[in-house]
Amino acid sequence: MPSRLVRPSRRRFHLPLLGTGAGVLIVLLALVLAPLGGAPTATSTDARVDLAAKSTNPPTPGAFTGYGFDQCETQSQAKMDAWLAHSPFRAVGVYISGASRFCRTQKNLTPTWVSTQLAKGWQILAITLGPQSSCVGRFPRYGATIDPTIINDTANGYAAARAQGSAEADSAVAAAAALGIVPGSTLWYDLEGWGLSKSNGHCTEPALAFLSAWTARVRQLGYLSGVYSSAGSGIKILDQARVQGRADVTLPDRIWIARWDNVANTSTSYIAEDGWRPGNRVKQYTGGHNETWGGVTINIDRNWLELGDTAGYGCGGVKTSLKTYKKITPTKAKPKQVRALKCLLSGKGHYAGTMSKKYNKRLKAGIHAWQARAGQKVKDKWTKRNWATLLAS
Repeated sequence: MPSRLVRPSRRRFHLPLLGTGAGVLIVLLALVLAPLGGAPTATSTDARVDLAAKSTNPPTPGAFTGYGFDQCETQSQAKMDAWLAHSPFRAVGVYISGASRFCRTQKNLTPTWVSTQLAKGWQILAITLGPQSSCVGRFPRYGATIDPTIINDTANGYAAARAQGSAEADSAVAAAAALGIVPGSTLWYDLEGWGLSKSNGHCTEPALAFLSAWTARVRQLGYLSGVYSSAGSGIKILDQARVQGRADVTLPDRIWIARWDNVANTSTSYIAEDGWRPGNRVKQYTGGHNETWGGVTINIDRNWLELGDTAGYGCGGVKTSLKTYKKITPTKAKPKQVRALKCLLSGKGHYAGTMSKKYNKRLKAGIHAWQARAGQKVKDKWTKRNWATLLAS
């Protein structure tokens, strides 16, 4: 994602396994026998989707509100376990396909790795980084650009760009299916940012045509379409098309906004607040930096996810999707935080009182019950780590 442009050494934010034995062997053989040098055919891709659908893995990510991270190289199991035990993160972005990826080997990324993370409670965001806007122009790996050619005598206009988008969808679905990422999961296309201006306005329409075809094909193959891009370019042009009601643009199911304002929410002034709500937004709110949890240091971007039914209201109108989730103590508790916690705990059967704004005995009992259930230290304080496990559940 954008930070990888600055730090190429780290280039790169709930999931299904094909299983072991014959199922995986069939998929791997299908990949080897697929035509070399081109995108998978519709028939071969459909076959892989059928195999993936037989997996016992759940679609990913599911309904989830909370912290996630993305990084260039898929981490080892030991590192994932350390972060699961000690960090607030419960979602991880993984690059599964695309010729423009910096980390293309992904030696840890296997069907077993995917199924293990899902079983342990991680949510996976499967990312593809292929052709980019011709206005990006960064690094040799972005040499594959979205074709800007317009054909005025066809209904599609940017037919070449649409063909590219459809081909990338086929490749992404094939890669996802081989890893056991089942239909119903979201596949994210990483469209790196560029400056929108009158001088490079010619890049907007090819990008929209490419993303429209990506979305249409991903959906046709049974997956959800997601698009990652900067708030001021790719996401902005998608939102403008939405607001204008453009019939020629097929909008993605979900958006992943890159906006490094260090605020853990899914809002940005670049787009309207009503788009892709409720439950279809992610924001990358902090760029590349090192974080250490459980003695393990990884260079990551931070993300906040609001996906599915948890991003909304409950308990008679109590808002459970907050901009930030702060520590709660008996003597220092903000009303919105307390009410959201009571509502979420009630959904787990650990709070049966009213949705008042006060830290009371019933809330204390609920806090203790959840901490014990999650294997965390039982105490009166409710921490960010407690929030993470509750939201991830």
